[in-house]
Amino acid sequence: MAYVKIFTDGSCLGNPGRGGFGAILCCQSSQSKESYSWELWQGYRHTTNNRMELMAVIAALSVLRKDVASIESIDLTSDSKYLKDGITKWIHGWKKNGWLTAARQPVKNVDLWRKLDQLVAQHQINWHWVKGHAGHAENERCDKLARDAAQSSELLADDGLVRFQHREC
Repeated sequence: MAYVKIFTDGSCLGNPGRGGFGAILCCQSSQSKESYSWELWQGYRHTTNNRMELMAVIAALSVLRKDVASIESIDLTSDSKYLKDGITKWIHGWKKNGWLTAARQPVKNVDLWRKLDQLVAQHQINWHWVKGHAGHAENERCDKLARDAAQSSELLADDGLVRFQHREC
């Protein structure tokens, strides 16, 4: 079994505008000292900060899909209240209302919320919120990954497909 810690952040230079996301995954085996960490990032030409926050989590959880059975729990930390409240409070009502808000308006970013909902259903996730730009080391690193991705020359179109670059660290 494995314990996983995920840290995510999204960034947008203008909202909408150039954007990027960053994520860190830290996996630790509960039966050995084996562990690994990855950083994920990607930039997009025209997007929003909320889409980047969602894409960061979708990318991170997508990496874990192959190992679902061996994951005991996931601690996921973000500085986005939109993400945390959306996935822990609002999504149940949205689904019940046919993906409409309490005000009977279409849910924004529904394409990403649906993907996230499918991925979250496969895991036991403990959701944590931290204040952004407050010195939390992993959040600061994710913020840098996201900002660097938004400023890179390798920007993608935000077509709802979550793609990313990664490296082991």
